[in-house]
Amino acid sequence: MPAIGLGTFGSDHVSPDVVAEAVYGAACAGYRHFDCAAVYQNEAAIGQVFASLFSSGLEREQVWITSKLWNDKHAEADVVPACRQSIADLRCDYLDLYLVHWPFPNYHPPGCSVDSRSPNARPYIHEDFLRTWRQMERLVELGLVKHIGTSNMTTAKLRLLLRDARIKPAVNEMELHPHFQQPELFEYVRAQDMQPVGFCPLGSPHRPERDRTPEDTSPLQDPVIRGIAERLNLHPAAVCLKWAVQRGQIPIPFSTNRPHYLSNLKAVTGAPLSQDDMNAIARIDKDCRLIKGQVFLWKENQSWADRWDMHGEITSP
Repeated sequence: MPAIGLGTFGSDHVSPDVVAEAVYGAACAGYRHFDCAAVYQNEAAIGQVFASLFSSGLEREQVWITSKLWNDKHAEADVVPACRQSIADLRCDYLDLYLVHWPFPNYHPPGCSVDSRSPNARPYIHEDFLRTWRQMERLVELGLVKHIGTSNMTTAKLRLLLRDARIKPAVNEMELHPHFQQPELFEYVRAQDMQPVGFCPLGSPHRPERDRTPEDTSPLQDPVIRGIAERLNLHPAAVCLKWAVQRGQIPIPFSTNRPHYLSNLKAVTGAPLSQDDMNAIARIDKDCRLIKGQVFLWKENQSWADRWDMHGEITSP
């Protein structure tokens, strides 16, 4: 799995064609890892780019393509067709990795407000998730995907899945950046021989408004990060990405700006940070989750913290 990927979540303000153009430019520049999802509503446009690249000499086996099962496709009858649709849209024959995007089927429409709630929303129910996972395992058996994994899971949920899975998740994709290092979950994932993949590695400055709260902080503005960047004549984003790769996670920054995604690639292939710099970043005392998942809550007057099993146990209804 390449050490950095290009994210393709265009939020609510980047068109599929613009994201697809960025994928093309990034692939030509050397990116070989693309993190996609059906809910991003741009897989068909990205697939046209992949078809062009594969017909022009880039070999499919040289590219790592991830996609994700969206929340409204958790039913046993929906998992395989949903994966087949992503493969068809991406025009890639198979997926290197297919993730369960969120660990429950709580649907919300694209572009909805932070107060949106599905009337059918419910908390994590392990028996239901396991039925979905059995179909994920079937995707491997059918040869549609090489690896399966999870996203936005907690340690409490992963313990149950690892106990019961026939094919264990190869990856957990989760929010990871210097202001939200999640050390306990990060170490647990690695101890289970799973690869941590980090979204929002730069703090997601262009995330949707529904994912913003007044107390949010930015790792790009952190004095430790900025001090290291100034001393090394780097952009703070480069420091965040170097830290991520050296720590052992795979960052997937999103940008459609060519100088930015080129700089991101250069950051992780250039000289590493010193151990002193790594230690200084590890000591940053911030615990700022940016993607809180309020729209996935299952009842009124509920804190977003209930979504994340903050007390080490799965939150019940």
